[in-house]
Amino acid sequence: MIRLRTVCLLVLLAAATPASAQDLFEIQVYPYETVEPGVTMFEFHSNFTPSGSKGIEDGVYGNHHQFHETLEITHGWTKYFETGFYIETAPYVPDVGAKFTGWHVRPRFAFPESKSFPFKVSLSLEYAFNQPGFDPNSQTLEIRPIFERQEGRLYFSVNPDLSLATKGPDAGAAPSFEPNAKFGWDFTKIVNAGVEYYAETGPVKHFDPLSDQHHMLFGAVDLNVSPDWELNFGVGKGLTDTSEHWVVKAIVGRRFKR
Repeated sequence: MIRLRTVCLLVLLAAATPASAQDLFEIQVYPYETVEPGVTMFEFHSNFTPSGSKGIEDGVYGNHHQFHETLEITHGWTKYFETGFYIETAPYVPDVGAKFTGWHVRPRFAFPESKSFPFKVSLSLEYAFNQPGFDPNSQTLEIRPIFERQEGRLYFSVNPDLSLATKGPDAGAAPSFEPNAKFGWDFTKIVNAGVEYYAETGPVKHFDPLSDQHHMLFGAVDLNVSPDWELNFGVGKGLTDTSEHWVVKAIVGRRFKR
């Protein structure tokens, strides 16, 4: 337990060191487990920004009053491998209307558990094709290691993401460090509640000044009503001036066996 607390503290301190706008289409800290073989999961990621950035910066619309809807379809191929496919939309962009914003493909690999290492580990690789107005780069790659641990009622997962542009004005630049983490507590067999943290600190070669970084903290709840369902709801608050002020999110997923 002491080792877990120490690692958690070091992760948060590293993430808080002194970007582009935060990705608010899929707001989720990934768990270790992949979808079971032969199972397909359909997830809807919904979020709304009641108070956020306005105007257009670097060709990207401000998120103020934007509503986002993302469909994720994930299929499990083996015990340790799945593939996800995302269709991202913005049903409402102020003064613009509804927009298709891009699509992603995401293979994810889980590594067998080890008693000698304190975390379960998996790795996600997400390649995105982005539409103008929502990302200055038309193609991007996200490399997301996943470290997860359950200690009694305490759940912890950290995703120290690296994001880089493969096509667009930032292609060839150093990857951006975008860590996120989740702490949850099992209050009952159904309700797990806690906090989720998301950040963009800038290029790994030289972090942006703290005032230019994006940091958000969500109060979130997961409802474990059935092994077939995934239900997550949260309200987030920006911690820096460049972060979106408030964001409301929901994830509703359902697993289907062939």
